Amino acid sequence: MPPEDRTSRGRGDHFFARSRDALPSPFSLISGALFWGCAMALSLYVGLEVMMGGFTSHRASLAALYFAGGTIAFPMALCAARFLGLRRPAEVRFASAFVCLIVATIACTSGLYAIIYWSFYAGWKGEFLSIAWAYQLAFTTASALFQFAVIGLRYFLPVGLVCLIATSFWIAKRMR
Repeated sequence: MPPEDRTSRGRGDHFFARSRDALPSPFSLISGALFWGCAMALSLYVGLEVMMGGFTSHRASLAALYFAGGTIAFPMALCAARFLGLRRPAEVRFASAFVCLIVATIACTSGLYAIIYWSFYAGWKGEFLSIAWAYQLAFTTASALFQFAVIGLRYFLPVGLVCLIATSFWIAKRMR
């Protein structure tokens, strides 16, 4: 039998081979997640200082939220960026890291915010799995996501943008 070449493999085989090749080392995932979480918490602290003079009673809670959002987002973003950019030109690697970090960080941080927001109002919700409960869950979550988009996204600037560019460059350089 002739050896199998790349053209004879189906698209599914290519997907799984690419997925396997895109997996980073556990050390990269853990250290990167902790770094990215700290960078997002630092971004919040600087943003609070610049925009509000640091006047907030919930600074530690907000820092924990941004840290957790960044820490949870980084492994997903790194795996997705490596899957999209592996063995591609440097510009594609940078762009995939940049977009994946933005999307994952905002999604995870706003998702955690929505969970906290919803759990605060859970005491006033309808009976579990009722129609009223489903409406309340949907609208409370939508309200939390909107509130985070309006108020919370600005704290990713200016430090978060600098960290995003530097981290995307680092990921792109290590990906090759």
